[in-house]
Amino acid sequence: MNYIKSADTAPSCIFCDKPGMSRSRDKESYIFHRGQRAFVMMNIYPYANGHLLIAPYLHLPSLEDLPAIVSHDLMDLTRHSLAVLRATLAPDGFNVGMNLGHAAGAGVKSHVHLHIVPRWKGDSNFMPILAETLVVPEHLNTTYNKLLPYFRRKPFMPSPKTRKTS
Repeated sequence: MNYIKSADTAPSCIFCDKPGMSRSRDKESYIFHRGQRAFVMMNIYPYANGHLLIAPYLHLPSLEDLPAIVSHDLMDLTRHSLAVLRATLAPDGFNVGMNLGHAAGAGVKSHVHLHIVPRWKGDSNFMPILAETLVVPEHLNTTYNKLLPYFRRKPFMPSPKTRKTS
């Protein structure tokens, strides 16, 4: 909650500041991929291991404000990120979504972004909400190093045949 409350008064925007840094600082910023119109980074306050954030470079508050081509890029990066997480962390499912506006829980309400939270059977469930406790079994740097090679693979989007199904 301290992070969410402080984000409302923050003088800058992490989704503008982090990609504005030199590419040589991507590891420090936990940025995995810089696309033409959007980028993928790791959440440093994760709800679960591998919690990713996907944001456009445009500083706009809501999905409907984005040009169609930018929202398409967000979805392409989401698809790729899901494939990366399936291949590396093998979660049982995902929470994918956006918190639009303060009342919806947006920590950075002025810059639209998408969350991908990997989920496992029997994971933390409501621990972050009820106990104000985060359960993350792996250090952020370890997770970053595990995922990064998959974001650097070419072609960027895997073929549908590489997707594991249950």
